[in-house]
Amino acid sequence: MDLTTTYMGLKLRSPLVVGAAAPLTEDIDNIKRMEDAGAAAVVLHSLFEEQLRQEQLELHHHLEYKTYSYAESLTFYPEQEVFHVGPEEYLKHICKAKEATNIPIIASLNGSTPGGWTDYAKQIEQAGADALELNIYYVPTDMDLPGSQVEQTYLSILRAVKSAVKIPVAIKISPFFSNTANMAKQLVEAGADALVLFNRFYQPDIDIENLEVQANVLLSTPQAMRLPMRWIAILYGRIQADLAATSGIHKAHDVLKMLMAGASITMLVSVLLRHGIGEIASIEEGMRHWMEEHEYESVKQMQGSMSQINCPDESAFERAQYMKAVQTYNPERLLI
Repeated sequence: MDLTTTYMGLKLRSPLVVGAAAPLTEDIDNIKRMEDAGAAAVVLHSLFEEQLRQEQLELHHHLEYKTYSYAESLTFYPEQEVFHVGPEEYLKHICKAKEATNIPIIASLNGSTPGGWTDYAKQIEQAGADALELNIYYVPTDMDLPGSQVEQTYLSILRAVKSAVKIPVAIKISPFFSNTANMAKQLVEAGADALVLFNRFYQPDIDIENLEVQANVLLSTPQAMRLPMRWIAILYGRIQADLAATSGIHKAHDVLKMLMAGASITMLVSVLLRHGIGEIASIEEGMRHWMEEHEYESVKQMQGSMSQINCPDESAFERAQYMKAVQTYNPERLLI
C-alpha cells in the first residue's frame, strides 16, 4: 500500500505532517519522536514578527549607545546591517532539527506586515529549512481600510519572500476573505507553492471577576474540519498549488476525508497535544486498515475523488447543500 504524497515538490512517506505545534516542536527530542511515530514532515513552531522587531530594536539600541561620543565609532557598525538580524536560536533550532532527523523540516514565520520578513527568510533558507510557511495572522480593525488593501498586504508579503528565497513557500490564510476562491487564485499567481487552509484565529476571553481580557487557546474539535474540507474540495484542480488541510483532524477518517476533498497533506496539532505524539502511528494504522478494507492501493488513487470538479453534484459544496441541510434537519434525533 502506497501512502506517499508530494507537497511543494517534497516527496513524503505519508500525508501525516505535524503542524506548527508549539510547544511540541520546540524540543528536538520531540521532533525525533515524531519521525519515529511516522510523521512525514514537521512544521516548526512559528517565529513571530514581533520577536524579530524586538530583537532588532534591542540590537540597534546597544550598538547606538554612546556611539556619537567618539567620531571614529561612526564607522564601526554600518546602519544598513543593523536591521538584518533575527533571533539566532530559531536558526540554530532548524540546523539541529535537520541534523537529528531525515524528514523535511518546514520553518514558520508569523506576522502581519510586509517589512522585516525578507532578510530573515533568507537566513531560514541558509539554515537548511526545506520549505517555509508564512502564517499571516492579520485582524484588520481600521474602519477606513478596504478589503482590497487587506488582500494586498497578503500578496505583498508573499511576493517579497518569494523573491528572496528559492525554497518552496506555503501561505497559511484565514477563511474571512469576501471571495476566498479569488484570493486563493491571486496568491497562487503571486507565487505560493501551497495554500494551508485555514488559520485558526484564537479569540480572546474576558475574566469577569478581575475585569481582564485573557488569552485563551482552545484546541480544535473534529467539527472544525468542515470549513477547510469544503474549500479544499472547491479549490482542488482549479489552482496550480498544493493544498494542506489543518484544523480538526483527529482520526484516520478525518485524514481520508481531507484527501478525498483534494488535500496533499493533513496537519496534526491538537490531537497530538491531547493524546501525545504516538497518536501519529495510530492514525496511520487506521488509514491503512480502511484503505485495505475498501481496496485502495494508494493515497493518489483517492486524492480529489470527492472534490467539487469530480463530484456528480457540484452544488453539494455550495448554497444548495445549505438548503438541503436545513430542510432535512430533524431535532427529534437529538432526543433519541
